[in-house]
Amino acid sequence: MKTNIIRIGAALGAMLVAAPSFAQELSFWSWRQEDKAAYAQFIDTFEAANPGITVKFETFDAANYNTILSTALAGGSGPDLMMVRAYGGLENVAKAGYLEPLSTETVPALADFAAPAVAAESMRSDGTIYAVPFASQTQLVIYNKSIFDANGLQEPQSWDDLLALSQKLKDAGVMPFANGTATAWQNETVTFGLGSSLMTKGFYDDLMAGKTDFTDARFTGALGDVAAVAADYFPEGFIGLDYPSAQQLFASGMACMFIGGSYELANFKAQNRDIELGVFAAPGKTADDAKLVGLYYDGGYAANAAGANKEAAIKFLNFLASKDFGQSFANTLNNISAVPGVTFDNTLLSEVNDLNKSSIPYLMLVHFRFGEPSGSVLIQSEMQKLFACETTPEAIGEALTTGLAAWYEPFKK
Repeated sequence: MKTNIIRIGAALGAMLVAAPSFAQELSFWSWRQEDKAAYAQFIDTFEAANPGITVKFETFDAANYNTILSTALAGGSGPDLMMVRAYGGLENVAKAGYLEPLSTETVPALADFAAPAVAAESMRSDGTIYAVPFASQTQLVIYNKSIFDANGLQEPQSWDDLLALSQKLKDAGVMPFANGTATAWQNETVTFGLGSSLMTKGFYDDLMAGKTDFTDARFTGALGDVAAVAADYFPEGFIGLDYPSAQQLFASGMACMFIGGSYELANFKAQNRDIELGVFAAPGKTADDAKLVGLYYDGGYAANAAGANKEAAIKFLNFLASKDFGQSFANTLNNISAVPGVTFDNTLLSEVNDLNKSSIPYLMLVHFRFGEPSGSVLIQSEMQKLFACETTPEAIGEALTTGLAAWYEPFKK
């Protein structure tokens, strides 16, 4: 009897030791508080296919997320899985050794992702991948179709067309644009959402090749044109108008156009179910100029290098890299999934996806947030001064070039 008790005790002990390998709970952190219900559905799908693995999704304030995550990882209490920013935001946590390196061996689907998407979640120094890209975002012009139709307007093909339709709206008592610039990052959005085509792909290519800098007339000229539109066609007192108030002006139908990201589409429909939206790439000087949107990748899914449940975490990353997940992501969140081969039931998303075929990167985020001062901080503060008539486009070009020379090698003299 005593022998049997010992044997039973030993067997139970073995089961208890083995239990964690069969029942594992993964913690998963994100800043996407508004997507919590959707991720609950995604996680249900994963858990049904992977008995014994559960995923606890937790969200944090977006503005403080990077600090919260870095602090937790540094203290050894970070999550098993996490959403991470792209570009410079990724490097801040990856170079500290907090993220598990990924490859096409551990996550085979990564081999099919677009090269720029993978690059956004990789270290520039050695190309090591640290996250599965989750979405792209597009900076463009969103408009109210009903207001366009009521005023006999068509999507502009040239800069003069844009000015003419804006004036027609103003004459009819309709605010042409809803945007304000009191919220700092909106200065950057307005600049590149409205000015990318004016800057031209030639300027972007020359900038990346080290053949020019931000004093280039193609860049400074675009800044001047953007500022002129703001002065004439943004709401009165737009410099003091914050982001939520600008959103409300557009969603309520008080303003016809909004310069912003494709992420705004779902927001506006949530605020006004009846609003009918259209999108276009802000034009260049002439109708023959390429119409360019600003494109960037909006973060990725990563695993904790020190996580206790790494095998299960990698399994979840493979799920997040799958076409089935990408399709569910696009359908549920009305966002452009980075997973290749995804189609869009939402007509508007399909249009955005088509516009993405003619694009340049959203410049400061993609290329100039890897050091201090960041290009985003510089352009935001400088454009705010330009909108207030406290500087000139040429002075901004000098300030950007000089400021970035502190860490950006091609600008060092």
